[in-house]
Amino acid sequence: MAVLTGNSMVRLTCGSILVLFLGVVLGAQLHASELITDRAGEYRVKAAFIYNFMAFTQWPELTGQTLNLCIYGKDHFGEEIDELETKTINRLVIHVSRLASLEKVNGCQVLFISQSEAGQIPGILDKLHELAILTISDNPNAASKGIMINMSLIENKIKFEINLKSARLAKLSISARLLQLASRVYQ
Repeated sequence: MAVLTGNSMVRLTCGSILVLFLGVVLGAQLHASELITDRAGEYRVKAAFIYNFMAFTQWPELTGQTLNLCIYGKDHFGEEIDELETKTINRLVIHVSRLASLEKVNGCQVLFISQSEAGQIPGILDKLHELAILTISDNPNAASKGIMINMSLIENKIKFEINLKSARLAKLSISARLLQLASRVYQ
């Protein structure tokens, strides 16, 4: 990809785009204390993290033109998560839906499990067994229970853990660069 900057053209490689992303993520973490002053701010930052988690995950097979992000449980995001529908990942349009039950979970490529469903995580994961669905949550200890990516608010900064074993069982590939940014990786 080439970008015009001033009077010169700069060629961006995949590696330089990844470095740019890492700078944005690290910058978001370093400046999160300015952003996270209330619950709405927290979930605005978490929505941005979810977008990046999706961008750095590869699914074994994606058919169609959409990448479906489903929210299960109480929605603390509000309109913040809906803004992802204006973005694309690898030419796939992001579609956000809220699930009242897990009956339609097969249509999801990403499932965010809300804090309201913390006690249901083992049962939810049993229903998803080996399906190619990226599971994301913000529940304490969720990654150790099998959630693929778990976010936590620590000292006004969003930190995340990755359960690589769960991702591999679902045949999902999470970028090594994202793994390097995780506070903990479960093998």
